Amino acid sequence: MRQRTIRSRARYASAVTSIREPFPSPYLVSFDGGFRIAEAPTVPPTGVPDKKHLKAELREVVDELSDLQRVLYAHDHHAVLLIFQAMDAAGKDSTIRNVFSGVNPTGFQVASFKKPSAEELDHDFLWRTARRLPERGRIGVFNRSYYEETLVVKVHPEYLDGQRLPADVDRDAIWEHRYESIRDHEQHLVRNGTAVVKFFLHVSKEAQRRRFLSRLDEPEKNWKFATGDVHERGFWDAYQQAYQDALRATSRPWAPWYAVPADNKPFLRLTVAQIVAGTLRSLGLRYPEPDPDERAHFDEMRRQLETE
Repeated sequence: MRQRTIRSRARYASAVTSIREPFPSPYLVSFDGGFRIAEAPTVPPTGVPDKKHLKAELREVVDELSDLQRVLYAHDHHAVLLIFQAMDAAGKDSTIRNVFSGVNPTGFQVASFKKPSAEELDHDFLWRTARRLPERGRIGVFNRSYYEETLVVKVHPEYLDGQRLPADVDRDAIWEHRYESIRDHEQHLVRNGTAVVKFFLHVSKEAQRRRFLSRLDEPEKNWKFATGDVHERGFWDAYQQAYQDALRATSRPWAPWYAVPADNKPFLRLTVAQIVAGTLRSLGLRYPEPDPDERAHFDEMRRQLETE
């Protein structure tokens, strides 16, 4: 698998002007189209630390993320787009909340995408997310994204009927066309300074069942439960196939997917935080140097302030 990944990187190396090496992780989805969701783990490997130690490690990475975000904001040459996709109850919200608990809200934004509005359906499927892209110096999180158009819509192709598509659109080829549009879109973002990293929080069907029951049994979690969530479990296999197809088609060195085990939430959060921190470190961030003319006046300004 490692050899295939290296060859794949070489194959795509000429496609983008500047490719950062993706953060190394056993959960990095290969770029050769060979990803098999049935072989991807939903639980951590044996021997991982206990919950207490995982939380302690996460606090350290959260502190590092706080420092890195400040430099990203000051440097103001890059943006970071982090995409989170998963089955219901995989832990997207809690992962985002915990991993980014230490960042400055000034340089951080989250956008959640649900059922498209009438206005959004009057545009192409990338329009509504393009409007919410992070500006330079910011970390942007998409809680669900344009990938929904190759996931839930692929599982429920009848949704295409409400998308006002031209009559001559080839519905047999539409998914490959959407993958192509997504790849082009992400290449464009990377070429213009946005680092794109995508997380598939891979939860098992059994873990999802337990979490749904918890939402029913604990009154403070009732608000999270929706009857439609249980209905969608009936399409579990179709969703697994849709995720596999999407990750195979769109994991690239410049916009990698990570299929992270999600049955153990502390392990999930730490793994995501480490990948985000590694991505930020790879950007070569630095605080901007003062203008030489400004620096020439520093001593004078210091004297004035000290003598007040």
